[in-house]
Amino acid sequence: MNSHKETVPSPDKWPTLASILAFAIPSIIGLMLFVVPVTWNGEVTVPIAFLAKYIQHLLGDFIAPATVAIITIAWVGSTISLLLKPKQLLAKSLWRTLFHITPFWYAVRTVGLLFAWSVLLKIGPEWIWSADTGGMLLEGLLPGLFVVFLLAGLLLPLLVDFGLLEFAGTLMTKIMRPLFKLPGRSSINCMASWLGDGTIGVMMTSKQYEEGYYTKREAAVIGTTFTAVSITFTFIVLSNVKLGHLFLPFYATVTFAGIIAAIIMPRIPPLSRKADTYYEGVEPQQDEMIPAQWKPWRWSLHQAVTKAQNHKGAKAFMKNGFHNILDLWIGVLPVVMAIGTATVALATYTPVFEWLGKPFIPVLNLLGVPEAAAASQTIMVGFADMFLPTVLASGIESELTRFVIAALSVTQLIYMSEVGGLLLGSKLPVKLHDLIIIFLLRTIITLPIIVGIAHLIF
Repeated sequence: MNSHKETVPSPDKWPTLASILAFAIPSIIGLMLFVVPVTWNGEVTVPIAFLAKYIQHLLGDFIAPATVAIITIAWVGSTISLLLKPKQLLAKSLWRTLFHITPFWYAVRTVGLLFAWSVLLKIGPEWIWSADTGGMLLEGLLPGLFVVFLLAGLLLPLLVDFGLLEFAGTLMTKIMRPLFKLPGRSSINCMASWLGDGTIGVMMTSKQYEEGYYTKREAAVIGTTFTAVSITFTFIVLSNVKLGHLFLPFYATVTFAGIIAAIIMPRIPPLSRKADTYYEGVEPQQDEMIPAQWKPWRWSLHQAVTKAQNHKGAKAFMKNGFHNILDLWIGVLPVVMAIGTATVALATYTPVFEWLGKPFIPVLNLLGVPEAAAASQTIMVGFADMFLPTVLASGIESELTRFVIAALSVTQLIYMSEVGGLLLGSKLPVKLHDLIIIFLLRTIITLPIIVGIAHLIF
């Protein structure tokens, strides 16, 4: 419960300097790591991404076998829980969190296990372990997730446990509520996602949802609306279509289209129909009411300082961080391996996504997009992986069309090889059919905006 529900202190009583610093220092460090973009060796991204890349380089070839080991542990633990049902282990909350899952998710972990070992040992059907499918997942995407989970699991508490979200909550409510139908504290989640990395945003949102700070609807909106890729990844996407020199107008286009989609999506199904109820068994923590006689910024500071003072110290920080890492490694890596490999294989070895793109040919013609037939093949394939549209677009001559394809692949936002798998692997209240509908709606909303801006640029 928030403290002011029990006793509202006098607005004349100022917090001590020590208590303000207990809130400010960890929060500023968290902002610097996760939210504030910096330039290093010509790249623009947040420091946590640079740190992740350095550690990934340091660990090198060790990460893929370590990832397979984690996926194996996830399957073994789940098998023990499901078949043997050991009472002593099931009595422990950490064990239940990691391994007590439904038969459906056990099946997903089993598929993830089979795919992971197939890729590691290069055995079984080639469509599983080829460099375009499972190989890309295990040796390309999952090593990045492995390291990001390690760092973010340990360091995310700097953003969420020392009062920063409480401070932002009151001040940002007048912006976030009318625009996005979200509580003010979500502004930090959204910035960490949009400027930092979508995976960090999913992790942060899931943690806040499980602790009772967001309703099912709010958590689903944040998780599926603001989890964009990092600035660096956006540049890579643009470079794939040989338009790196247009990065500033490109990023402005992506941001503008993304904001329009973020305003519309919470107001239409399926997100608008998500229940405004909290995570099962958790007491709601969110309260945006400002007591009488308190100024918003003073109340924000009071809330932040109170949160920081209630923190249980370095031991609790490390313990929670370790639990976060295990939860992410065990819960998410097998899901991304299973669903990501299957979806990318479908895109690579079947014409399914090409067929699904055909209805967009008349739309693209109407919008004046050159080479509409070739462009249509890239539209739905982004659901499998964000890179695939720009790979398919490499043979398209029109710069305008390549610009549109690259921008759309970013604003579609849901792709199963990473963010989609993360969302399904987390405890956020979204299902696969939700993600399919959201992907389609984001495509319909952002495509005309992107094409309109592209016609102004080219």
